[in-house]
Amino acid sequence: MPASTITAPHPHPLAAAARLVMLALIAVLTLFATRDVTQLWWIALLAVAGLPSLLAPQHQLIAPLSRVAEVVVLGLAASQVAAVASIGTVDGLGASAVLPYLAVPVTVTALRRRFREGAALLAVSAATLLVSGALTEVGGGVQLGQPGYLAVCAQWLILAALGLYAAGTLHQVMAVRGEGKPQPYAEATRLLTQLRTVARQLPGATLDPGGISEHLLEELRTVAQADRGAVLSASGGGRLVVLAQAGVDRVDWETTLDADSAIADAWASQQATTAARSQSRSHRGADVSALIVPLVAGVRTVGLVVLEADAAHAYPPPVVSRVTALTRPAALRLEAALLFDEVRSLATNEERQRLAREIHDGVAQELVMVGYGIDNAMATVFDDADETAEALRTLRGEVTRVIQELRLSLFELRSEVDRQGGLAAAIAEYARTVGASGGLRVHLSLDESTARLPAATEAELLRIAQEAVTNARKHAGASNLWVTCEVDPPYAQIEVSDDGQGMADQRPDGRYGLAIMAERAERIRGRLEIRPRQPSGTTVAVVVGTSSRRDNVRDSAAPEGE
Repeated sequence: MPASTITAPHPHPLAAAARLVMLALIAVLTLFATRDVTQLWWIALLAVAGLPSLLAPQHQLIAPLSRVAEVVVLGLAASQVAAVASIGTVDGLGASAVLPYLAVPVTVTALRRRFREGAALLAVSAATLLVSGALTEVGGGVQLGQPGYLAVCAQWLILAALGLYAAGTLHQVMAVRGEGKPQPYAEATRLLTQLRTVARQLPGATLDPGGISEHLLEELRTVAQADRGAVLSASGGGRLVVLAQAGVDRVDWETTLDADSAIADAWASQQATTAARSQSRSHRGADVSALIVPLVAGVRTVGLVVLEADAAHAYPPPVVSRVTALTRPAALRLEAALLFDEVRSLATNEERQRLAREIHDGVAQELVMVGYGIDNAMATVFDDADETAEALRTLRGEVTRVIQELRLSLFELRSEVDRQGGLAAAIAEYARTVGASGGLRVHLSLDESTARLPAATEAELLRIAQEAVTNARKHAGASNLWVTCEVDPPYAQIEVSDDGQGMADQRPDGRYGLAIMAERAERIRGRLEIRPRQPSGTTVAVVVGTSSRRDNVRDSAAPEGE
């Protein structure tokens, strides 16, 4: 860490205010008990002893020694103030004027969760009070022999010990609760790690709801007669969806939970239900037996298994017991698969939206133009053969170009950062492939250390570079492409420059493509900069972190190669 970023901790305003208030309180009590201004020098001495702890609260040596000095001075002050004070008819009660200050150092240790140090301070304080009381002579005897002095000292030592014990107990209770309720990200990490481990151990290493449902139906048909069957799951809106079916013909199953059906009854009751009529909307058979078993995980119904046989009384209680014995563990497997499918859907939703927009604005529009070209060719096919032939040649070229765009899009989706090759190698491979397809001369400048960036950061940087290279090939009308990649974790800088028409408003990527790159840069706390390149073209630069060699993106006025 640079030295400029290390700063000494400042005194906490609340701690400083508490000390001042307590010092003022015992000063007033001391004046009231002794009526002697000279006794206030003990208050000043306490303030001096506690000053290092206030100014350097995190220091491993100064802060504890300062607190020890405070309790030693406090013990001496209590004995001396008690010797000259006159409170009531019991001697030695004057110690109560200064002993409330004992709460200050003990409370500080409790707040910092240094309970052993707090106990040590109480022991030092008790020893100081005993030694000081034994050495202080009062009225022909010693201070330690006065009942009032012993009572006051014991009172404040017990109160401080109880406060320290209560703070320690509260800390343990909070720690136990914290272990029971981990933070969201810590819990998510733990669960995802377990999910990955379990998924690798599953047959076929899959968490596909459809596959699990099909396997369950196959198992059930070995223990029960079933001419057809299905596994249904909730989809929201009070309806069910079919995850898997078994049987010769496809069946239109009842999927409404508010209908008068055995399926709705089983879902609501969470109990296996039999019926003498089919649960499909299209079956017209005479003798039908249906068995509907809910898949319950914990207290939640995650799905239903429906088995039907074209025979009466096909599911007696022994058969139902065998079926439910298989569905109990299957419910947990299906719930895990459905949850994993939901997590996967959330994780891929953004990328699906991006692909949908890209296909809509790219390939779909180009196919529309191809369709128009086919219409024109068909209109002239009988009138002008030469014109039709020329139109077909043009269409063939357009189809070839669209196929090339699709292949490049698929190449972009398959491209990823190899954990052996690194980010620079992945960007270079993509730039060479795309540049060759667009007739661009690609100039590479790669500088990557052996250390690696986080995988998520590398993935986002690769996508930003891909977007910039693709935009240059599609829209810039460039002849040359310069790609610079410098990686020195935690710093990274990617630059893509072209000598095309520049970032004019008419360029199709002026808003959409740049918005995608800006969103990706923001996710990794990076800085995206778009600037014109001299004498022509555009430079797209993204920077993550800071470098000891560079603090900012290159000067936009610097000529190429400077």
